[in-house]
Amino acid sequence: MKIKLIHSILIINLFLVACGSEMMPSKQTTGAVIGGLGGGIAGSQIGKGRGRDVAMVVGTLLGAALGGSIGSSMDQTDVLRTQQALSYNRTGQQVSWQNPDTQAQYTVTPTNTFRNNSGQDCRSYTTVAVIEGKREELHGTACRQPDGTWKASN
Repeated sequence: MKIKLIHSILIINLFLVACGSEMMPSKQTTGAVIGGLGGGIAGSQIGKGRGRDVAMVVGTLLGAALGGSIGSSMDQTDVLRTQQALSYNRTGQQVSWQNPDTQAQYTVTPTNTFRNNSGQDCRSYTTVAVIEGKREELHGTACRQPDGTWKASN
């Protein structure tokens, strides 16, 4: 029960931060929310009792920091390349590119394909980004929308 409460509070806080005063969240905010959720979920799987609580909080904070950094560097071209990787690459087949404007390097690898409870096609994926010489890795899940685009679901 305590874990669910802490998890709920973290999720609500992340969404409140994401909404802020803007109607449309920034790339950095979106990345931070997705990274924070993924980090919180990963942290909740570690340890027991108080140790699990700490791991969940640390996971959320680290995930938000990494996701925010990756999200802030991605422009529309990078998002399109990620969408294409999720649409066309086989599981385990990576695609890499370097953004000519930002010099950031990205590698996206779909890691699992499945249908969610709503019947949507979904894919787990890993994004590795090298931004200003720093390597960052983000794990996420996205589901195909009716218009054919992929929307992060964690």
